[in-house]
Amino acid sequence: MNTSPSSTVAARPCRQPLHLGSLRLDSQIVQAALSGYSDLPMRVLARRFGAAYTLCEVMLDQFLANVGTNRRNLARLAIAAEEHPVGGQLMGANPDDFAPAARRLVEAGFDCIDINFGCPVKKVLGRCRGGYLLSVPETALEIVSRVREAVPEQIPVTLKMRRGIDDSAASEEKFFTIFDGAFARGVAAITVHGRSVVQRYDGPSNWDFLAAVKRHAGDRIMLGSGDLFSPQACLDMLAHTKVDGLTIARGAIGNPWIFEQTLAALDGTDPATLTPPTVHAQREVIAEHFRLACDLHGEQLAGRSLRKFAIKYAKLHPEPLLVRDAFIAAKTTTDWQAVLMQHYHTDAPGRDPSGDIDETTE
Repeated sequence: MNTSPSSTVAARPCRQPLHLGSLRLDSQIVQAALSGYSDLPMRVLARRFGAAYTLCEVMLDQFLANVGTNRRNLARLAIAAEEHPVGGQLMGANPDDFAPAARRLVEAGFDCIDINFGCPVKKVLGRCRGGYLLSVPETALEIVSRVREAVPEQIPVTLKMRRGIDDSAASEEKFFTIFDGAFARGVAAITVHGRSVVQRYDGPSNWDFLAAVKRHAGDRIMLGSGDLFSPQACLDMLAHTKVDGLTIARGAIGNPWIFEQTLAALDGTDPATLTPPTVHAQREVIAEHFRLACDLHGEQLAGRSLRKFAIKYAKLHPEPLLVRDAFIAAKTTTDWQAVLMQHYHTDAPGRDPSGDIDETTE
């Protein structure tokens, strides 16, 4: 069933504060954890454009046990003073490894620990991590208990789930066992993605399921995820599901403006009147993203790491394919400046990328 309608008849949502345990957020709009993407530069820009809270890309418990002093490893734990509150997301298989990993995230300065039970990537599932744990409620809930017991009481623990392994009744029963059991063990909030693990990113996110889970949750804090590529979609999910907040994932890659626009829509602006950023506005943000990446990673690595973002930023340009290819070819700061000078020199209206097909892993 198609359950992400653009014409849901419901009361218009408005900006609301969101409480994640001890954290008091200004709005219900959050940047999701995105594997390989939501590093410090992306999170800082999301916060500057209005995200009330951001989540770091998922980190393995085994990685956290062996970070060492390698600059590239430490960059994954880096937090900017301006981005608090920020959450660290944790993934693994063995409950014994979660407590020390959670404590390492707290030591690094993260304000919340989020546990990933949602990743549908094949290699993750094959190692009994991420979405696989939705098939083993006993292990999943033991992990929740270990993390909650390991970190200080004032540090919220949250959970990311998909709606189950598949569409079977047994899968749904296990989902609710974990959902209710996690709250009973002290999690402050749970984010639910409306696709199953086997569905990965194919087909629509099931917003009817999210609505049913929110009705079941009552006053327990639940956030929704899936198919949030525009301010209108964000309004629609809030109206249709009544979830307490949203985590914008793939829709935020190369488009931090989605947070500013969604807040404007929640404050009463008609989403149809919101326009994409101009070419010059895009140039300013891309240059700042590159500067932040250079500061974090060094110039050489920044050039490589920004290519995946550049592909997304280019979607907002009036000539997306031409600009995408130019960014992919850029390897140095000089190359990046040349692309900005050539393709972003003349100002023009931006392009709405929300209708594009996006296969990026979240």
